[in-house]
Amino acid sequence: MRNKVMFALATFAMVAFLSSCGKLPQEKLDAAKAAIDSAKLAEADVYLAADFTALQDSLNAANTEIEAQKSKLFKKYGPVTQKLEWIVTKAHEVTAGVAARKEEVKKEAEGLVTEITGLMDETQKLMKKAPRGKEGAAVLEQMKNELTTAETALNEGKTQLEGGKYMDAVNKLKAAKETVTSVKTELENAIAKVKGKK
Repeated sequence: MRNKVMFALATFAMVAFLSSCGKLPQEKLDAAKAAIDSAKLAEADVYLAADFTALQDSLNAANTEIEAQKSKLFKKYGPVTQKLEWIVTKAHEVTAGVAARKEEVKKEAEGLVTEITGLMDETQKLMKKAPRGKEGAAVLEQMKNELTTAETALNEGKTQLEGGKYMDAVNKLKAAKETVTSVKTELENAIAKVKGKK
């Protein structure tokens, strides 16, 4: 009699265990999707792109695992449920980190504006000292065009900065800085070459 009771309890426990493991964790899946959507809304995809991509990859892997488990007779959703809980936690961490990263990028953009403005002034002064001549006039005209392009990019970067599009501003400003630095270096080399011939 005692063995029958133990067997019945063991069977009941096994059925309860299998049924709990076999239930689709839809609430956890919905929570993970919502947490990732919140992170995207906070612009984590822009300011913490690597972390955001990792979250999406984890969610895709969880979905793949869920689909694989659906086709099995004895479904085991325990590991995927833990993964979904981790995704929710990590998504909240990423969302919380966006504000700090935005501030860093904003400061970087502001620093670039100051740096590029100084480089533009230095480069304009060098343009006045640049060697003139048949070939020099065409090269100087090309450099002026490059500086005009860089100045346009600088102004667009400032507009993006003022509009809160800090990452776009940084990308635009880095391109402008690269152009101005290149022109400045060319001018310095040309001036040094002329001085060397004297």
